[in-house]
Amino acid sequence: MDNDLRVKVSRYVSYLLRHNPEDLEMDDEGFVELDQLLSKLRRRFPTVDKKLLVEMVEQGERRRFEIVGDRIRALYGHTIDVHVNLKEDTQVERLYHGTTPEAAEQILLKGLQPMKRRWVHLSPTKEIAYEVGKRRTDSPVILIIDVADAKSHGLRFFRAADKVYVCKRVPAKYIKKLLN
Repeated sequence: MDNDLRVKVSRYVSYLLRHNPEDLEMDDEGFVELDQLLSKLRRRFPTVDKKLLVEMVEQGERRRFEIVGDRIRALYGHTIDVHVNLKEDTQVERLYHGTTPEAAEQILLKGLQPMKRRWVHLSPTKEIAYEVGKRRTDSPVILIIDVADAKSHGLRFFRAADKVYVCKRVPAKYIKKLLN
């Protein structure tokens, strides 16, 4: 299957599992039956099969989805009310956030808020944060989060995937602009 189709399928699955399950039966943890999702996908993409979905989950650059048994869910990025039980990360001491120069100014004043999503998304490295920021601007600003200090004041950080950490919010006092 060509990469263009794979990207379109991944985006549609993200939309369904994160934002609007439409007619899919989703449980409280965000899971839907794999066969039900596959049936829905085939209405838009007739050549999609279970093998593609499994490859998308297992070989994706960023781990966005999880398959457990015969069910699939998005791990993060939800705007709908689901309860993904993530394990708190007690080891990480600093994380990064890539954003636009304009957004960085506001974040440094007001902190990171989840906006329309349920969590703030953070990256484990400067390089990943840069790539995330590049999605919105040609010159991303990288912010560094002092996780160790934030945790000492009761904030909790969770590892959603290898390249994605999440937190409910991050006050400005724990955020600094990374200087080149």
